[in-house]
Amino acid sequence: MEIKAVLFDLDGTLIDTEKYYQRVWPEAVRHFGYEMTREQTLQLRSFGRPFAPLKFKEWYGDDFDYDKVRAYRKEIFEELIAKEGLQLKEGAREILEWLKTKGILVSTATATDEERTERYLKKVGLFEYFDKICCATQVKEGKPSPDLYIYAADQIGVPKENCIAVEDAPNGVRSATSAGIPTIYIPDQNDDEAEIGDLYYKKLNNLNEIKELF
Repeated sequence: MEIKAVLFDLDGTLIDTEKYYQRVWPEAVRHFGYEMTREQTLQLRSFGRPFAPLKFKEWYGDDFDYDKVRAYRKEIFEELIAKEGLQLKEGAREILEWLKTKGILVSTATATDEERTERYLKKVGLFEYFDKICCATQVKEGKPSPDLYIYAADQIGVPKENCIAVEDAPNGVRSATSAGIPTIYIPDQNDDEAEIGDLYYKKLNNLNEIKELF
């Protein structure tokens, strides 16, 4: 396989933000009178529209106001990163620098919207490495639908068979593999090997290990 482009998830893959989502989702839900287990919170990793609102109604009933709760979650998330900052995942800057020296194109494929994706990447000094910024807000359905990865491959201008995806959670792995893109799985927060072990192309310990695939 000749790799010409790498499509990166953002949260939990390049930037160490999933640990924050594991804190703010339960807090946001509790603010409106509900409770959320850790298992439920883990299921939300990279979970996009229309799937996330439906999942919440499944858990809490038709009266659950997803948009209001999500807006509050975004508010307290911003307060948290303002207080504690954004950290990179191990090897994030190094692998992006290395890919650039190799002439490999790089895009995001993230559930985070465009404004926050660009702001976060600029904040941690990674924005300059990306040839394209692709977000779930730009497609009809978010992860685990294949839409975002199909879109990212099209935007970067590389056939899917010459791309690889890098993901940290099951919904992202399902999205990329259902789009026909070989997927590197680097677990964050929880190792879901039993759930997706037959889907991913390679399982790695950190981003630096991607170099071994070239």
